Amino acid sequence: MSYTPAPDEPTEPADSGDPAGDRAGDRKPKRPSNGRIAIWVAVAAVGLYFLGSGIYGIITGGN
Repeated sequence: MSYTPAPDEPTEPADSGDPAGDRAGDRKPKRPSNGRIAIWVAVAAVGLYFLGSGIYGIITGGN
């Protein structure tokens, strides 16, 4: 039996002159979307609320 290795695949796609690349998946966004930022802000606000209410509860004795 002999082993035949797979053919070498190109590492870089050919330059077609399109700055976005040949496929839509090649694009790399420069920053997160506005929706994702809004989710981060909402989750951070809830987390800060829980943290603040916990610290307040510890200071006041939980009553």
